[in-house]
Amino acid sequence: MITLNVVTYFFEDDGQIPNNPNLPVLLYAGAFQEDPFQAEARLKENNWRNSWVNGVFGYHHYHSNSHEVLAVLSGTALLAIGGEQGKEIEVQAGDVLVLPAGTGHKKIRSSGSFSVTGAYPDGMSYNTKTGQSGERPQALEDIMRVPLPDRDPVYGDEGPLIRIWATK
Repeated sequence: MITLNVVTYFFEDDGQIPNNPNLPVLLYAGAFQEDPFQAEARLKENNWRNSWVNGVFGYHHYHSNSHEVLAVLSGTALLAIGGEQGKEIEVQAGDVLVLPAGTGHKKIRSSGSFSVTGAYPDGMSYNTKTGQSGERPQALEDIMRVPLPDRDPVYGDEGPLIRIWATK
């Protein structure tokens, strides 16, 4: 595994997708560049569990009751992060994105081989919200109640997530 700098992105509430008012998205470019398929095991070692392997939905959605990590296992994709007013981020095999609760994400396009593993701190169950007006009041409350993870999904106790999110 390569030790690297982490890129942070902060997204404002756009009226539909709340994003997270306190925590930035973290991009670990190339974290598993040498062997992307070791990502799921590493996430589990660092207590990011309840994992799955698939793609990313082609519509804006977010999870109001849990943070999420996405580790790219194969292929490439262009993802919209942060809702319509957010940012398009190109990801490839070996990259890891950590999405704080409330952060919108959507697949714009991908290679045919694109796949990710997703997981949640402490194996939390997650919901899927799409920005409907009726879900918003409860979603905003839920986002504020999600605890900070105890461990960085890639680096464990001493990882960048612990340092960056602890200051927020």
